[in-house]
Amino acid sequence: MQFTAEQIATLLKGRVEGSPEIMVDQLSKIEEASSSSLTFLANPKYEHFIYETEAGIIVINEDLVLQKPVKSTLIRVKNAYSAFTELLKLYDELRNDKQGIDDQVFVHESTTLGKDIYVGAFSYIGKNVVIGDKVKIYPQVYIGDNVKIGDQVTLLPGVKVYNDCSIGNRVIIHAGSVIGSDGFGFAPKEDGSYEKIPQIGNVIIEDDVEIGANTVVDRATLGSTKILSGVKLDNLIQIAHNVEIGSNTVIAAQTGISGSTKISENVVLGGQVGVVGHITIAKGSQVQAQSGINRSITEENKKWGGSPAFPYNNELRSQVLYSKLPELEKRISELEKQLNDKNNS
Repeated sequence: MQFTAEQIATLLKGRVEGSPEIMVDQLSKIEEASSSSLTFLANPKYEHFIYETEAGIIVINEDLVLQKPVKSTLIRVKNAYSAFTELLKLYDELRNDKQGIDDQVFVHESTTLGKDIYVGAFSYIGKNVVIGDKVKIYPQVYIGDNVKIGDQVTLLPGVKVYNDCSIGNRVIIHAGSVIGSDGFGFAPKEDGSYEKIPQIGNVIIEDDVEIGANTVVDRATLGSTKILSGVKLDNLIQIAHNVEIGSNTVIAAQTGISGSTKISENVVLGGQVGVVGHITIAKGSQVQAQSGINRSITEENKKWGGSPAFPYNNELRSQVLYSKLPELEKRISELEKQLNDKNNS
């Protein structure tokens, strides 16, 4: 795909300085760009690259004052970073603009398919599934019976959506993720063994959610596990049965949320955070990576750290004390020795 500077400037509502007819066919980092590359400069810290780069076109802020001539054609916009983000979105849409149903796909006759959809090879779509418009289902995706999928959803290769689950609009689920697997429910028996508790609920994913690769969201025992609108989940996360994650919450990789925990909106959980079951986490909470949350957090908009987690500033002070423990232990030993010597003299 090739675009001229004039076409790009029209799209970004920008102004061309240089040749409006120059064409580019790729997006690149400014320090790695070639004559066929479109790049951008937003941070003045990296201004020196604008005089060195081979890029064909550079998107820059309209108020940037150049110190010397540049070889590239420039497109001046109000905010270069935001403008280039829009170009990345457009490029991604064009690159992934697939439609139609590949060969070797199974779609049950009772399924309802929306308009302008794509279904990749070796995918399976079960009974009574409803799929909205402009949905992209990449190869080897499994969609169980009675699943509902909204508009403009993207399921990347190998995603598995178990029966009865519901996915809203504009949801992206990355490769290898599993939606609706059984919750970890087992009842202890008198002989010490465990009996499986059937997990007959589902998973509800609302609009504008993104779920990273190899993340698992378990179905509820009864009712629903809920991922509310705008939630962003990283790769390799475990969401247990009957969990509810509030809107616009973000969770980093390798975090585990135990069953029936309720996380409010706008919460941030760092990587490798562990959360016990049957608790609540208040709105706006921010939890440091590798923290362990073993009780409910009821105060809103607070920072937490440590395992078990407690207020972040206290955790920082504790870390200072931890570093001094060897010195304190040595001083205590010396004082004990002095006291023993005094008592024995």
